[in-house]
Amino acid sequence: MLNISSEKWKLKVMEGEEELSLESPLIPGSNGKEVGGDKCFGKSEIVEEMKKQLWLAGPLTCVSFLQFSLQVISIMFVGHLGELPLASACLGTSFASVTGFSLMTGMGSALDTLCGQSYGAKQYHMLGIHMQRGMFVLLLVGIPVAYIWDNTSNILMTLRQDPDISKGAGHYVHYMIPSVFAFGLLQCLNKFLQAQNNVFPMMIISGITTLLHFPVCWFLVFKSGFGNKGAALAMDISYWTCVLLLAIYIKFSAACKLTWTGFSREAFHNIISFLRLGIPSAFMVCIEFWTFEAMVLMSGLLPDPQLETSTLSIILNTCCLTFNISFGLSCTASTRVSNELGAGRPQAARLAVQSVLLIATVDGTVLGLAMILLRDCWGYLFSNEERVARHVASIIPLLAVTIFLDGYQCALTGIIRGSGMQKLAVYINIGAYYLIGIPVAIISAFVLHIGAKGLWLGIVCALFAQVLSFLIVTMRTNWNQEAKKALDRVLISSDISVDSIA
Repeated sequence: MLNISSEKWKLKVMEGEEELSLESPLIPGSNGKEVGGDKCFGKSEIVEEMKKQLWLAGPLTCVSFLQFSLQVISIMFVGHLGELPLASACLGTSFASVTGFSLMTGMGSALDTLCGQSYGAKQYHMLGIHMQRGMFVLLLVGIPVAYIWDNTSNILMTLRQDPDISKGAGHYVHYMIPSVFAFGLLQCLNKFLQAQNNVFPMMIISGITTLLHFPVCWFLVFKSGFGNKGAALAMDISYWTCVLLLAIYIKFSAACKLTWTGFSREAFHNIISFLRLGIPSAFMVCIEFWTFEAMVLMSGLLPDPQLETSTLSIILNTCCLTFNISFGLSCTASTRVSNELGAGRPQAARLAVQSVLLIATVDGTVLGLAMILLRDCWGYLFSNEERVARHVASIIPLLAVTIFLDGYQCALTGIIRGSGMQKLAVYINIGAYYLIGIPVAIISAFVLHIGAKGLWLGIVCALFAQVLSFLIVTMRTNWNQEAKKALDRVLISSDISVDSIA
């Protein structure tokens, strides 16, 4: 049961305008005053907020790159074993991402809302409860995922993939099964620290894990006789190492003494409240992720499948590379918005929204222009084939637009997660990707015969519809109401009703 006897929570409804006043639960270091009470924020306020966000975004971007690189490094080592092991590892990793990693990432994002708002409300011990609750749920979700992974070969052959590659992919994913549980726990640990703005330990531990992954992968792939299966085992070891190091830090660090108070039965209460956010969060991530994978599969049905698939794979990998930068910004947005809403400062949350969108504009513009300037040589980084490089160059202008929109989409998605509006975002994503994006891609590629460029045009249209919808939702959001909802969410997750507050 949450003890708030020393804190007065009060809702104040003013005539003509609703305002939330939380007298005690404020972010540490705050002077307890609402920021930017009127419609316009001063230059100094915007600059200060942007500094806070950039201080978070840098390490979070590094964490995203480093943890994602474990899969890439494993594939790089397998690539030296031959064409079939490489194809099997690539297909297996893609299958694992679609069926497991994306699901875990999405469900773990519920903690962006729950941990972030509890921290802003100064209900520190609830962060540990939410993290344990998330761990319990994600470990349970990992069980059916493990069963699916254990039947990878049969599933891929049912989908009419090459039998030899499917068999190799099945063996590869079978040895990856322990990593799905570690990956789920890692999402919870990351969100727990992220909500507290404690991001540098995450970056350091992720860096250590990545450095250790090189010798571990080398030994298991080339010296142990495991071959490509050794790369999968190396991922298991590295993910569990990262989990162990983060758990040790949380257990013994003075920075977490208020937020981690040990294991509690309270974590098994109100699991439904976690699922109400976790399930929509999972759909948010999976809907988008599955659409990108569908484009690669459809590229194999085009008249020149080898050229089109190679080209689209290069474009997709480039998009994943730039996404890590945008994802760091997304995590920053969810942290700042959830912290301010939990603290009962709706105008400060609005300031955080405006600042992160400004940063996203600069970020997307710089990355997009860089891709346009590098368009003639970018394809050669992935292929020595001149026709592939030329084809990549022809699609890069569309990719530049994608990168710009994706930066906005990530920032807006972070705002959505921080405010707890995941359910609405699911409907928007379904409409944007499945009612607009995929139909446009099919018509452009197979009816108008534009090829891979037509497939990617569908992605651009989907992103544009998604960004426009999220912008409308954000602009129409009543942040005073969202702050009240954050209060209710903190209380409900703590088994307390507003009526019980004195």
